[in-house]
Amino acid sequence: MENKFNLTREQNVFIAKRNIVDYIWKSANLEGIGVTYPETQAIYDGGIVNGLTVDNIIAINNLKYAWQFILENDDINYDFNFLTHLHKLTCDKLVLDNNLGRLRTTPVNIGGTTWKPQFPIESQIKEELAALLNQPEKTKTEIAIEAMLWIMRRQMFIDGNKRVGMLFANKIMIDNGCGIITISQENQPAFYEKLIKFYETGDESALKNWIYQTSIDGLELNNKN
Repeated sequence: MENKFNLTREQNVFIAKRNIVDYIWKSANLEGIGVTYPETQAIYDGGIVNGLTVDNIIAINNLKYAWQFILENDDINYDFNFLTHLHKLTCDKLVLDNNLGRLRTTPVNIGGTTWKPQFPIESQIKEELAALLNQPEKTKTEIAIEAMLWIMRRQMFIDGNKRVGMLFANKIMIDNGCGIITISQENQPAFYEKLIKFYETGDESALKNWIYQTSIDGLELNNKN
């Protein structure tokens, strides 16, 4: 699985900033947060939006702060502490404080399937994450997609796992100039269909290849001097 884009970090950050409201809007809808693009833009700009729940507005602002964090910091280790920090950023004021940035201790149900994820154990999470990231034979794009899917299926947090997974993956993508992973509105039903199959079987190959083919955004730039 080759890198689709070979950008500098600065170029990738530029692309992300230019399209950040679109990425936030799509990510929010992927988690069932029903906001329109104009509403997302208004919230991002600090405006007042009528007709939305307080939680929806908080969720959009949290995604804004999380995106700003990964774009403004280029010296972060892709480790357990970063994972938990992303959860704090994305779920602040949306989950109880004793669940914020902490591994869940209660069972969760997944819509569309009877499959239930195992309880997360910190030592196992750290080992699995380290092994996932230490694959020198794979490109950063492939590692990023695998990390995203692992976080989503592991369901280590009480809420926000898809948001955390996509942000974690995009941190890897951006730092290595590989573009942006983003699921378009029209592709979200297909994504969920494949995600449920992945949850139930543990076989990521079909979903990983589909994301690679349909859901990486970037720009062909001439990096020659």
